[in-house]
Amino acid sequence: MVLPDFEDAMGRLVAILGQRLVQAVTVAFVVSLLCFALAQLLPGDQALQIAQRRYGDDRVTTAAAEAVRAELGLERPLALQLIDWMGRTVSGDLGRSLVSGAPVWEEIRDQLGATLALAGAALGLALLLGPVFGALAGLRPGGLADRAGMAAAAAFRAVPNFVVGLLLMVGCTVLFGWLPVGDSRGWLSLLLPALTLGLGLAATSARIARDGVVAALRSPFFAFARMKGLSRAEAILRHVPRNAAVPLIAYLAVSFAFLIEGVVVVEEIFAWPGIGHALTHAIEGRDVPMIQGTALMLSLLLVLLNALTDLALLLVDPRRRA
Repeated sequence: MVLPDFEDAMGRLVAILGQRLVQAVTVAFVVSLLCFALAQLLPGDQALQIAQRRYGDDRVTTAAAEAVRAELGLERPLALQLIDWMGRTVSGDLGRSLVSGAPVWEEIRDQLGATLALAGAALGLALLLGPVFGALAGLRPGGLADRAGMAAAAAFRAVPNFVVGLLLMVGCTVLFGWLPVGDSRGWLSLLLPALTLGLGLAATSARIARDGVVAALRSPFFAFARMKGLSRAEAILRHVPRNAAVPLIAYLAVSFAFLIEGVVVVEEIFAWPGIGHALTHAIEGRDVPMIQGTALMLSLLLVLLNALTDLALLLVDPRRRA
């Protein structure tokens, strides 16, 4: 009986990985196409803006802009530029930054570590704060802690990231000088941007955890566990955490999109040297290869995190393995 169950689980695992691989290829194609189209639709002369980023506003001349145009082949028809663009994307060659001249993959590699550190710290804070307080509130639904906690969660979730970041910056840095801003060399500088991202996630995960605990406490299997003679504490420890974790893990797939979206804004506010910060400056300088590379990396990260969420649900919920 063990072998068929194992084969079924492996079949489900292969199906999930296959679906996510197809999704990753589709995302790469669509993102590359959209990046090229949006770069062409941006206002202004692309060659002139790239020259300004390279040489500075005071040293840019018409001759410098024309040299950049000839160097990058921007005078060619858009159809030929698009074919060349998609061909390099398919081969995995994202080219070189139009501003710095460095390979895009090298720049992304350096920035990816900073973004993953920020996202990991934000997610860790969110999981440390949200589910714990949500579960405690769910154990006594309707009580004072439940009402106060859900009101605070609604308030934190409603406030945009940039407002939370500015308030934390003013309070913790400007007024009291507790934490640094704009310094990426220590873990203290990571705390404020991680809190900015993590508080919104913690608020929603608290609500999800609270509702999951309440649903588990009111379920037939919990009542049956009490009828068997288990105390309330024993029944909670044995049956509530795993069942309440299923909707919480499912929510993580949605929260990853919120997290990746917020990274772009938060990194720019706190001058954190990650992919979001690089994407903003690449858009300003019309650095199309960097726009494509950073947007592609953020999209593929979302696909990867969704795949990990599917695998976690497969391990936690036996109904999915069946």
